[in-house]
Amino acid sequence: MTMMSAVAGAILVAFGFFLVGLTVVVFAKPAVAEHFFMSFASSARTHYTEQIVRLLIGASLIIRSGAMWQPKVFWLVGWAIVLSSLMLILTPWQWHDRFAEAVRPMLIRHMKLFAVGLLAFGLLLIYGVWAW
Repeated sequence: MTMMSAVAGAILVAFGFFLVGLTVVVFAKPAVAEHFFMSFASSARTHYTEQIVRLLIGASLIIRSGAMWQPKVFWLVGWAIVLSSLMLILTPWQWHDRFAEAVRPMLIRHMKLFAVGLLAFGLLLIYGVWAW
């Protein structure tokens, strides 16, 4: 395994644990989770920070996918994340914020269901990196 693949794996495992932890926060401290979700795309700084993190996760998936369980699936998910992040970087952050204003209330209303998806994806990332 190359050093780059090992770093990508570490990033994915850390992100997987972050998603698991965020799920715990949604159920244990919903107000804290709501505040976190409401901050998405709320300023140029958060918009670009989100996209940089997404690019890092997407690139890590692409780099590590060959050594993961279900490599084609993780490779495709990685590219989907990278390409959507690049599109959002090229979009004015205010457009992203307007879209987020429409979506955030639905996200908050169904936050626990969303958290189940976060948990599933987080565990899938951890399993995908360590299982192979």
